Amino acid sequence: MPAYTALILFLLFLNYALCVSGHDSGPVFEEQPSSLIYPEGLPEGKVTLNCQARASPAASYRWRVNGSEVLIGEHSHYTLVAGNLVINNPQHGRDSGSYQCLAVNRCGTIVSRAANLKFGYLRDFPLEGRSPQTAYEGTGTFLACQAPAHYPALSYRWILNEFPSFVQPDGGRWFVSQVTGNLYLANARTNDTGNYFCLTTINMDISTKSTFSKAVQLTVQPEATPRKSAPNIRVRFPSETYALAGHTTQLECFAYGNPTPKLRWRKVDGILPSKVGASADGPILTLPDLSFDDEGVYECEAYSSEGRDTHQGRVSVQGTALLKEILLPSLIPCDSCSPLLPFLPPSFLLCFLFWMGCATPVQAPDFRLNPVRKLVPAARGGQVKMECKPRAAPKPTLFWSRGTELLTNSSRVTVMPDGVLWIYNISRADEGKYTCFAENYLGKANSTGHLSVRDATKITLAPSNADINQGENVTLQCHASHDPTMDLTFTWSLNGVLLDLEEPNGHYHRIEGENIGDLAIVNTQLSQAGIYTCSAQTVVDSAVASGRLVVRGPPGPPGGLVVKSVNETAVELRWSRGYDNHSPIGKYVIMGRSEHSHDWKKMRTDPANIEGNAESARVIDLRPWMDYEFQVIASNILGSGEPSMPSQPVRTKQAAPTVAPSGLGGGGGDRNELIITWTVSNVLYKHEGQSALKVLDKGKTSVNLPLPKDNGYVVLEIRSWGEGGDGAAHEVIVSRDSGGLMITRRKTVWTWIALCND
Repeated sequence: MPAYTALILFLLFLNYALCVSGHDSGPVFEEQPSSLIYPEGLPEGKVTLNCQARASPAASYRWRVNGSEVLIGEHSHYTLVAGNLVINNPQHGRDSGSYQCLAVNRCGTIVSRAANLKFGYLRDFPLEGRSPQTAYEGTGTFLACQAPAHYPALSYRWILNEFPSFVQPDGGRWFVSQVTGNLYLANARTNDTGNYFCLTTINMDISTKSTFSKAVQLTVQPEATPRKSAPNIRVRFPSETYALAGHTTQLECFAYGNPTPKLRWRKVDGILPSKVGASADGPILTLPDLSFDDEGVYECEAYSSEGRDTHQGRVSVQGTALLKEILLPSLIPCDSCSPLLPFLPPSFLLCFLFWMGCATPVQAPDFRLNPVRKLVPAARGGQVKMECKPRAAPKPTLFWSRGTELLTNSSRVTVMPDGVLWIYNISRADEGKYTCFAENYLGKANSTGHLSVRDATKITLAPSNADINQGENVTLQCHASHDPTMDLTFTWSLNGVLLDLEEPNGHYHRIEGENIGDLAIVNTQLSQAGIYTCSAQTVVDSAVASGRLVVRGPPGPPGGLVVKSVNETAVELRWSRGYDNHSPIGKYVIMGRSEHSHDWKKMRTDPANIEGNAESARVIDLRPWMDYEFQVIASNILGSGEPSMPSQPVRTKQAAPTVAPSGLGGGGGDRNELIITWTVSNVLYKHEGQSALKVLDKGKTSVNLPLPKDNGYVVLEIRSWGEGGDGAAHEVIVSRDSGGLMITRRKTVWTWIALCND
């Protein structure tokens, strides 16, 4: 026996002796940690992850998070209380993760299940108001919730006008989707008019939080005779739903129609389980405690006196991993430990082989939890994937057969190492039963599924390219052929983004018919130009076709507006061309506003008419020493576009006054003198013969003037002044005229005569 083997054997026997003396035993869990969701941002909180084990001698405890050791110390925010881990002031970025407890004594170590610590949050709805909606009496409509960011999933309710007036089903007329939160109304009535609020609630392990949206105003327009309509299913559960065995899944279905449609469910390929209870006649079918017998195709039927509508989808049940039950007869020793086995007592093997990591659980192949899918539909000409995932240890050998023919890799068939079977370029000849076989040294098992080949979906009429003007309507056609045994669904996307065709007041409307999925666009806007893709889909395949929509309209706003030069009465503007929106720009108009006006008005420019290829112009006839802002608007034959962003405010330079002193008048005063008055306050004046102008005090609007001598006259010069310089000179002649006094302003058409004060 090699020396290292003898040493290991000695240590094993020594530890075994310690364990069995005094009836010592390795740890066994009595309580393991559980996953929880903690509210994000909760102040001064803490989380406790429980862990207790029975052991002799008593176990000590360690913890791991995301595979790394949790450091517990004086300055750590982790605290160990008995075996429980306490996390003080938990924070999302620091503490979220997967936690495991390790209980240790001299007989061994056990590791708990993983407990995930996650952080829940619910943001607020946007502060912006919501657009009002209108519906006509007797028609169906819906209000979108548009829930804010959150984790985990929300529950939804709607409030009418004020809390706590919640919207009630009202005989099936109303429905609140717990998937989207949207509020659906089968047929509107005039008394449904009101303000609606979406209330979202999030439930976490230690708290609950709710928030509600801004009001959506719904107005129902009365109709003299509300029209009848057949059921039209508008809330459709997915065509393929995957759920875990032992869990609960729910399928939603709701229809518009007048009178209010009734709903009923059935299982197409079997009997509807009795455990669904009353949900079989409601908008939400609840399948609790799922088993593999629940797998199949489910159908929702909406019916009324006006007709019926149906929708189908498949529920696939997936197996969940079972807890590993470790039994002594199921141990496989690893190579490093096999030399020791003949020397160890049987009762001693289990403890030490697992303690040393020298054993794994084993079992024969078993398909009960994850059988091959019973019915696998596939489209002719397409490809299909069939999975084979039995539970087995050690890893089994997997192979496939079709009937008695063993399948091997070829140009059309590929069997992957993990047991996945791929079949390409499918034809009708591929239809039939396929069986997966699994085998290991403990046994063998098999599971069979049926491949059903369906007609491929094809686009028979693809959308054509279209060229329209803004505000016009257009219809993009899309017709398809498909396997008549399957439902066909049409969807549309714009530049790769899926379109919502259910918005009642939106631009998009679906035109439905047998194998028809046309898209009508009303009042088309520039933002709706682009590549439209129609997708015709069944549960097994899809076909797509695209067309380009060009929308011509007024030009977009010019960009980069800057002021390049400024003088007393003019500025120069420069800009860059905006989008012409497929119609050449014909001209530009410059708008402006001053500090004294908030309204934009058209400005005088040089040149007066700015052509469409220009990128600069002068704005003229501005007032000196005034703050201005400018915008540029481009126009074409389809109209004027949006204005550019306003320029930075700019102030024109100072200039000499251009307004002469006005309101010239006079009168009064002492004998032999006259008071001359005007209305402009900043004035310079001088008598004829004086060399210097005199500045009147600010605000002074008159001067005392001696009367001229007999039949003589005096010339008085008056001019306005400002920071930008002096204005033009204006002369006033004062003369005596036979008992009167005449004052005349030169170069004007008026004369003022004042009688002398005797």
